[in-house]
Amino acid sequence: MVLFAAVMFAGTLAGFFLTYAFTIMPGLETTDDRTFVAAFQGLERMFGTFDYGYNWPVVLGFLGGPLVIVVAIALDRRRPIVWWLVAALVLSIATILITQSVNIPLNNEIKAAGDADMIEAVQVRADFRENWWRAWNLVRSATSVGAFVCLGWALFLHGNRMRN
Repeated sequence: MVLFAAVMFAGTLAGFFLTYAFTIMPGLETTDDRTFVAAFQGLERMFGTFDYGYNWPVVLGFLGGPLVIVVAIALDRRRPIVWWLVAALVLSIATILITQSVNIPLNNEIKAAGDADMIEAVQVRADFRENWWRAWNLVRSATSVGAFVCLGWALFLHGNRMRN
């Protein structure tokens, strides 16, 4: 059950980042600067500030996933499963580090810019460095998908051991 929970948390987080990569950001790219800033600030209110309550799927995937992986490692130290779990943990930590060091600071800058109708939205969008944010979002998408794949494989290997 612990390993299954880790797979679910990792999948939720991977899906979240992939949604940004292939739906939200390409959609926002087509908007004018004021709309981009206002829309991104609105997304941040939902995902980054918890003004509307906790976004539990993201919080659990982001923080709970690595913790559950550690528990899974402690419970199952058999090779090769443990190596897949360690790989998933490293990828999950990489996802967190990328998010904390690149994406969140840029999110905070655009959030702090103020009301999109009262600011120079062209400059705020330029300062946001949209392409940089998107590139690093693709990297964290890859690390989170990688963690999901490693955990899925570990679960498969665990299931095969249980049958044999």
